[in-house]
Formats: sequence, C-alpha cells, structure tokens
Amino acid sequence: MEIVANVVVGLVAALHLYFLTLEMFFWNKPLGRKVFGLTPEFAAATAALAANQGLYNGFLAAGLIWGLSLGDAGFAIKVFFLGCVIVAGVFGAATASRKILFVQAIPAAVALALVLLARP
Repeated sequence: MEIVANVVVGLVAALHLYFLTLEMFFWNKPLGRKVFGLTPEFAAATAALAANQGLYNGFLAAGLIWGLSLGDAGFAIKVFFLGCVIVAGVFGAATASRKILFVQAIPAAVALALVLLARP
C-alpha cells in the first residue's frame, strides 16, 4: 500500500511540475493559451501573475518530492504538502474554475487518503 501511496504522491508532484511549466513558460504560447482558454491579450496582461502562480506550484511539487525522498520520515511532510494542495485546489475551484477541483484537489485528496491508509 505504501508503494501505491508514494506513486500517487509522485503523480501529484508531477502534475504540479506540469502546472509550473505551463504557467511560467507557456502562458503566452499557443499551448498555454489553449490549455487555459486565454486570448493573446489576456495572456500578455496576466503573464507575471501566472508565473508567480507557477512558482507556487513548483514549491508544492518540491515539498512532495522532499517528503518522498525521506522515506518513512517524510510522512508528515507529505501530509502537510498534500493538505496545502487540497486547500489550494478547493480555493481555486471556488474562485477561478470548478475544473481545478478535479485536476488538483481530488488527486491530492486521493493521495492523502492513501498516505494515511499506508501508515502502520
């Protein structure tokens, strides 16, 4: 069960690295505009905000990877950062797009449940 939990935590971390890449490097590019449904004008006007948001997503990924790298000692770190991802996902769903709930919060909640269930 612990292996499955860690794989799912790794997938959540990978998602956040993907978000970082989209928001920091592709926001103004066709891929970023397509993924987020942006006009070129809106993308240009909000690029700095998106880069900041991408950086925060990178910190979430770094925390999850840190927790994974510590083995059993990383339990509390994984729980903390998954909790942060869930809160950010719920807030994003409430304020920006309901889709964020399904792309960010629910995968993190599944990972958190698995981490907690894998704990002896």
